[in-house]
Amino acid sequence: MTDHEEQDFKQEDNLIDQPIADEQLVSEEEIQRKMAKVSKESNTRQFSGVPKLIMRWLCVAFTLYVLIINIGFIRLPPQIHRASFVALLLLYTFLLYPARKKDGGRLNHMPWYDLVLGIVGAACFFYYVVNFQTIVGQMSTFTTMDVIVAIVGIAILFIACHRVVGLPLIIVVGAFLAYAYFGRYIPGVLGHAGYRVERIFTYLFYTTEGVIGTPIGVISTFIFLFLLFSAFLMRTGISTLFIDLANVIAGRAVGGPAKVSVVVSALEGMVSGSSIANTVASGSFTIPLMKRLGYEKNFAGGVEAAASTGGQILPPILGAAAFLMAEITGIPFGQIALAALIPAFLYFSCVFASVHFEAKKTNLRPIPSDEIPKFRSLVGRLHLLLPLVSLVLLLATGTTIARAALYSTAVAIVVSMIRKDTRLTPKKFFDALEAAAKNSIGVGVACAMAGMIVGVVTLTGLGMAFATSMISLADGIANDTLRMVIILFFCLLASIILGLGVPTTAKYLIMATITAPIIVSLGVPILAAHMFVFFAATDADITPPVGLAAYAAAAISGGSPMRTSVIATRLAISDFIIPFAFVFNPQMLFIEPTLMGVIQVTVTSLIGILGVASGLSGYLVRRLHGFERILLIGGGICLISTDITTDIIGAVIVVGMYLLQRVQNRKGSGPVPA
Repeated sequence: MTDHEEQDFKQEDNLIDQPIADEQLVSEEEIQRKMAKVSKESNTRQFSGVPKLIMRWLCVAFTLYVLIINIGFIRLPPQIHRASFVALLLLYTFLLYPARKKDGGRLNHMPWYDLVLGIVGAACFFYYVVNFQTIVGQMSTFTTMDVIVAIVGIAILFIACHRVVGLPLIIVVGAFLAYAYFGRYIPGVLGHAGYRVERIFTYLFYTTEGVIGTPIGVISTFIFLFLLFSAFLMRTGISTLFIDLANVIAGRAVGGPAKVSVVVSALEGMVSGSSIANTVASGSFTIPLMKRLGYEKNFAGGVEAAASTGGQILPPILGAAAFLMAEITGIPFGQIALAALIPAFLYFSCVFASVHFEAKKTNLRPIPSDEIPKFRSLVGRLHLLLPLVSLVLLLATGTTIARAALYSTAVAIVVSMIRKDTRLTPKKFFDALEAAAKNSIGVGVACAMAGMIVGVVTLTGLGMAFATSMISLADGIANDTLRMVIILFFCLLASIILGLGVPTTAKYLIMATITAPIIVSLGVPILAAHMFVFFAATDADITPPVGLAAYAAAAISGGSPMRTSVIATRLAISDFIIPFAFVFNPQMLFIEPTLMGVIQVTVTSLIGILGVASGLSGYLVRRLHGFERILLIGGGICLISTDITTDIIGAVIVVGMYLLQRVQNRKGSGPVPA
């Protein structure tokens, strides 16, 4: 799961060396080179020969260690397991990630100071492991050595975060630490007594309310096991199957390449659960194809970024933050996955419709028939879907998340053996073990950092103070619905601002700690409140000025990251609207559902989403005038509301506009100018 540093927007176009030729598919080396320019996590050291073998087997050993702990062969107290996991994360971060981007391409380059930082950082957390019983018995009384170890360990964690995640998360966590110390100088409800440096660092280092808190507990168990499942599944060749299936489903339609991109990204999103990884994996195929058949490069990148972002909200796996949600709320993961079903359907319907309207408006071609595989040629590979089927069935029958991931991984290994071309060779097997370890580093460091935010909120009582401040902003509004909309809007805005350049998992954790309790206090069910925060956390992956998925797409398309981000935001507008819909009507999430209630909210929201997509695209059956676009957007938003009156008004506008344009076309009217 990938994470990015803050970018210099004034020089955004310099991030791309050269656009990739329209007719070419993107090589793995080209993707790696371009991604290293915009992604911290993609800028890894390059090894060959013996150093490469050493790193490979170190990563395999890391994965096997985590497996042994999770399977239960060795039982450790949670604090020891989590501290050991963070220690290994720090060591591997400094082994794999250089201090400067230009050092990433230097073969077998390992500065002495990186070895020192990795060893000292790991030693700090292993100090806690070795002295665990003594530290627990001290009852919050720490020695000078304990304090020094805590400060050094957290300082090195900050350096590791800069290596693999980037500056934005460091700024956010640093601001929270400053808040804990300077609280006495802050006026009003947000002020507090303030804490000494040693109190702050020992609390965050040695308790389960900080670095080794719930986030690290989740990444070292559930998320790691799903990363392992994903690594094995991808090496069976399921990505190729997804691409071929998408071509069969959507390739012959108008604007086929973009629709293929939506379908591929949706399917791969079930496996990767990361907008950035999904953008790179599927975009290397779909973006050059879209450009070759007439799509403008920024639009091609925007389609891929918007579709890939939806992968984080698509069942059955969703993004890593969904596992945190299950742990924080106590709601079974299967119920969370089910709750995301209708919102994910609406999201991809909006992106698909936006792509269709754009294709009709610009008269783009479908994929040539001779490039689309026959469905019968895919039948022999459909067995690769069995691991996903088994995962869904296991979660539906109440199997724990960890066991479901482990059993589904075993299924992936077994079904791969059916055909020679999908078989997991020994090399692929160990490649998967290596990939799971490497893929856990970025999200693991982000979770360790975000854990400190949770600790500061707990230590200072910031959550309650922030809730009081947020609610007071809307105290003067008599209308309860409008009051809730304003509070939700501020929560969404806070998530986007805090999420600039911050990984989705960390974004969700920050906002789940601060804003989810506010939403719950308004009478919203806890699942709906956390799903709102979860959706808001994904928004920042495409929102300007730092749309992480958009930057990844632009690295492949050769387009402008900023323009790609703007287009992706327009295409994915439903991601900003749907959360408001299910907060006001939780039946969309299958919370206390009735059959008619679920059908009504799904149908009206779908028509509304299509109306908004049409208005923003400027096309329905034919091109739209400016006032028609405004009318359609307004009508679509009315349909997303839960009030029957607004539903009727919205339906009349959207359906009426569609029928009117059909009549105008039958009369032979020429297209309305754009």
